Amino acid sequence: MEMKKILSLLIFMLFLSCSLNSNISLGGDTISANESLSFGQTIVSSGGKFELGFFEPGNSLNYYIGIWYKNNIVSQGTVVWVANRETPVSDTAQLTVIQGNLVLLDKNQNSIWSSTHATNNATRNSTVIAVLGDDDTLLTGAKIGYNKITQQKQVLISWKDFDNPAPGLFSMELDLRNAQLVLKWNRTTEYWATGSWNGHRFSSVPDKLNSVYNYSYIDNENESYFTYSRHISSTITSRFIMDVSGQIKQLTWLNNSAGWNEFWARPSQQCEVYGYCGAFGVCDNVNSHCTCFSIFKPRSDREWNLNDYSGGCVRNVELQCIAFTVDNDSFWMNSSMSLPASPDTNITVEEASQCRSTCFDNCSCTAYTYDGSRTCSIWTGDLFNLQLLSKNETGRIIFVKLGSPQAQTKAKKSMQLKLILSSITAFMVLIIDSFSYIYYRRRMAKGADRRKGNQGIQISHWHEFNGEAKVLRNENNEVIDVPYFHLETILAATDNFSDANKVGEGGFGPVYKGMFPGEKEIAVKRLSTHSGQGIDELKNEVTLIAKLQHRNLVRLLGYCINTTEQILLYEYMPNKSLDTFIFDGSLSTFLDWKKRYDVILGVARGLAYLHHDSRLRIIHRDLKTSNILLDEAMNPKISDFGLARIVEGTRTEAKTKKVVGTYGYMSPEYALNGLFSIKSDVFSFGVVVLEIVSGRKNNGYYQSEEALNLLCYDQIYKAIYYDQHKGGITPGSYCIYLSSIPCSVLMFWEVLMLEFNFGALLM
Repeated sequence: MEMKKILSLLIFMLFLSCSLNSNISLGGDTISANESLSFGQTIVSSGGKFELGFFEPGNSLNYYIGIWYKNNIVSQGTVVWVANRETPVSDTAQLTVIQGNLVLLDKNQNSIWSSTHATNNATRNSTVIAVLGDDDTLLTGAKIGYNKITQQKQVLISWKDFDNPAPGLFSMELDLRNAQLVLKWNRTTEYWATGSWNGHRFSSVPDKLNSVYNYSYIDNENESYFTYSRHISSTITSRFIMDVSGQIKQLTWLNNSAGWNEFWARPSQQCEVYGYCGAFGVCDNVNSHCTCFSIFKPRSDREWNLNDYSGGCVRNVELQCIAFTVDNDSFWMNSSMSLPASPDTNITVEEASQCRSTCFDNCSCTAYTYDGSRTCSIWTGDLFNLQLLSKNETGRIIFVKLGSPQAQTKAKKSMQLKLILSSITAFMVLIIDSFSYIYYRRRMAKGADRRKGNQGIQISHWHEFNGEAKVLRNENNEVIDVPYFHLETILAATDNFSDANKVGEGGFGPVYKGMFPGEKEIAVKRLSTHSGQGIDELKNEVTLIAKLQHRNLVRLLGYCINTTEQILLYEYMPNKSLDTFIFDGSLSTFLDWKKRYDVILGVARGLAYLHHDSRLRIIHRDLKTSNILLDEAMNPKISDFGLARIVEGTRTEAKTKKVVGTYGYMSPEYALNGLFSIKSDVFSFGVVVLEIVSGRKNNGYYQSEEALNLLCYDQIYKAIYYDQHKGGITPGSYCIYLSSIPCSVLMFWEVLMLEFNFGALLM
């Protein structure tokens, strides 16, 4: 077993160091009493599995004494034990034997670490036992437990981060009272337990583990401990670690593996680890990533870049309670999420306003929430275990106290002063180095000339702050002709974004049905924290749609932008999107061939307007069935202009460095080289037509040995058609009623790609 081999390595070294007649030289698996181990030197276990020496973890510049797997066993040389976890050394340190102990000395010959093994004449020739201290790795045969005689614990403690083996915040230890193993944050707060030992396993640990490993829990008068070993027939290399993520993991290495395989881990969800994102950090279970509130920032950018979020977040502006004189909305930030760890106080109130005033009047209060049934929860100090909600989860709105207006004003003035001083300094540098500056500007001008004409134009969007509201302006600094709605109005219309009013979700975020006064139905699209889109796409869509009017384009009714929300309001489409019908076996029956034909022509009219008839020539870049909405009469309307671009004058194409859109609908030249044009929309339109006719998704998989995706069918039909019509192809030969056979649609798409003129289609 691995741990026994490591122990035997250290035991053998110590045993030889206690022998007066030992003269075995360094370089095998031993070190003698009159020798030392320096940088660049290692000793290897007799079985060739483990190696001991100095190492640098990750990108660290510090050195440690450790034991790791030999490369012929595990190609990554994984470290399994570190001696001087809290005290790294320079490259002039050495490991030696002094009075029967392994001792690590720095360049001044001071002891950094020792095995603390006592020897005397009576024990020189007896069996020597080397005791390993706390570490993050438990190999087969090692123990986690409690020595009842010495009253010492054997604990598994995580590294601080991947480059620093110093003890971290997470640990695993034995709970004697309940005969179980527990995970703790900061050695105090328990956040997961294995469940009690039932004689064969821990109750909360999966049964599958017993098929590979033998787990044991021993409790006698001297000690209580947990250990494990492999089945005799197993050749799997295994290690049990307390990971820097706060999860306990069982890792295995199989022959010819490219890395360690995770056999199991607990807690199963990263966000279930207490304090994983630190104070005021918000955990996202979708990608196990941490973020900060909009008014906070990471305490240490370096640690966050190393995926060490334990430092949490701090306020951009210091919270000064004395500056709060009158309560108003600008003092609070609200967000819907799962609530943090247990509140400090729960009180009974009659209404939400009393809960708010209680927190406002208490300088120690950090946040509050009201459950709607007279219970007010108050938090003081830092907030831990904040979690974003998944699509199907519901949470409560928590109100977090912001920095005072006076402090924010002071911070802004300080920033303005720094900006002025920086500008003066920069101006002086420019005067001194004027020739270099002129040369640089000329180079930049030449580069701009080369790029001119190759880029599509994205509209410049300006906005002004009106309290918390952000009013959009166009490129001429004029307020755009789209109504602005206050968040309170939208919350009332959607019943506070109730799940009962949720009608769907897209790349931008969830969509809710709302009801304005007068029984006017609206669709509310709310930017999601998981979305790859953001404020730029929202501004782009608002400004574009404000200039477009067509019966086959969705109508924008208004927008809302403030510090916490970005929202678009549209006319409500009761039949939702086209993909809801064509890919559903039962709903697709409502679309007969005549109706599908009308839908295709309606989409074509909308594209023709965008490409040829509107004041601006617009390329949509994200045309797909989910972006085609259907009104009560099943008339199609193109939506989602967040990725659309304008091309100037008579130009029909442009290029971008950032390829956006949906794979499966992108034209090849756009997906591969970033070249987009009105042909790109035509390609997407062709894919949509194929999906409308066939009822199949363009990237779907169908259980058949002969099944092909739609684009493969396209190539087959074209080959057949070309073979049968060698006399040439004309647009007139494609004017076949679309409901006849799918082949006609495929050929029709080919003409569109050749001609890219929707005017011919609509005649």
